[in-house]
Amino acid sequence: MAIRAVPTKGNLIALKKSLVLARTGYELLDKKRNILVREMMTLIDRASEIQARIDVTYSKAYLALQRANIEMGYIDDIARTIPEEQSLRLSYRSVMGVEIPIVTIDTEEQPRLHYGLQSTTPAFDEAYICFREVKLLTADLAEVENSVYRLADAIKKTQKRANALKNIMIPRFEESVKFISDALEEKDREEFSRLKVIKNQKNGK
Repeated sequence: MAIRAVPTKGNLIALKKSLVLARTGYELLDKKRNILVREMMTLIDRASEIQARIDVTYSKAYLALQRANIEMGYIDDIARTIPEEQSLRLSYRSVMGVEIPIVTIDTEEQPRLHYGLQSTTPAFDEAYICFREVKLLTADLAEVENSVYRLADAIKKTQKRANALKNIMIPRFEESVKFISDALEEKDREEFSRLKVIKNQKNGK
């Protein structure tokens, strides 16, 4: 359905400008959507890689923990010496206006042990190191999965706006421009015919 407007040259100029803006807006939204999709696909691949590493590390950690339980007995007291994680921080980066979370945890090059080596076994040490790695990987995975969710939501909204411009607004502007252009051309033809008649009548006199 065309946008109703009085067929004047002023309205025609205004509608043509609106049409140009709508087309430009669609092109920008389409580019934004493509950039967000590429970013999301990269993160999805990264999430799959992190999840695979977590699965492998978890398996190693639980096997080591089982061995430690067999060798040392119930290790609940020693496990309590491991402090709760307090260094997790959250910040953000922007991708085409979409706020993407960045999860960071303070880490040391060498894991710091919070228990005595005399009362533990190598299996317990391995379990501690593996679970520490799982913690870091889980933070990475949380960052990536949340980013994917935010990007997917932004892509959906961007696609909806682009579709509205492409399928609704741009056709309406095009139809209105054509309607006013045709009406003005018809008016010009009528005016030309009227002037020609007047001229012929004058010449006939």
